[in-house]
Amino acid sequence: MKTHKSRYKRVLLKLSGEALMGSKNFGIDQKVVQYISKELKGIANLKVQVAIVIGGGNIFRGLEASAEGMERTSADYMGMLATALNALALQNALEVNGMPTRVLSAIEMRELAEPYIRRRAMRHLEKGRFIIFACGTGNPYFTTDTAAALRAMEIGADIILKATKVDGIYTSDPVKDPDAKKIPDITYMDVLKKGLKVMDSTAISLCMDNNLPIMVFSLMKSGNIRKILEGKKIGTTVTGGTPHAKRGKSKACR
Repeated sequence: MKTHKSRYKRVLLKLSGEALMGSKNFGIDQKVVQYISKELKGIANLKVQVAIVIGGGNIFRGLEASAEGMERTSADYMGMLATALNALALQNALEVNGMPTRVLSAIEMRELAEPYIRRRAMRHLEKGRFIIFACGTGNPYFTTDTAAALRAMEIGADIILKATKVDGIYTSDPVKDPDAKKIPDITYMDVLKKGLKVMDSTAISLCMDNNLPIMVFSLMKSGNIRKILEGKKIGTTVTGGTPHAKRGKSKACR
């Protein structure tokens, strides 16, 4: 019998809120949520520990509301609550497919989710449960990208899997530019210097300071998550450019 094994012990999957919209202009497309849950069910036999961070842009974007005149802190808190709705939707889909799941929220809401406690999150992962981190970091002015980088380091994830609509990072928008070329590997510094919209600059800097690799890949190509976990090269890898660098050895962490 063939043995299945993941290249990684623990990963953090970052999903955008927009990904849950599917073909809709707003809200949650249940077909997309079911698709994601089935993709995750497809990696169950790899025995990898999976944590998930979801954005809330399909429901409310705090930064946009702030630009239109809303007070920034209030707008950001509303955006955090939008991520909780997405987290509950994905939790339901995962559990319908037989996968135990816990939602841990940075903003306390006892009737809906467990409060985020690092040791509790680690325990859930060790028991084989999927965990979904809701409400970002719990603080305004920080995006869910930054929350993903922070939570990934707190739980000791081996890599961040950044799911997008395209299969990696390109020299320009491949939807608008037919001459856009895919970049298979890139450094954190080049992402920052070129202003590439991979994750926000705070998240990239946090990953760079702690040597946490990021894999950017297409969510909507079935089987991609499993391929990454099996060690196959797809999408674009963002690293410090030094393959043998070890986590926690950056100057910022000494």
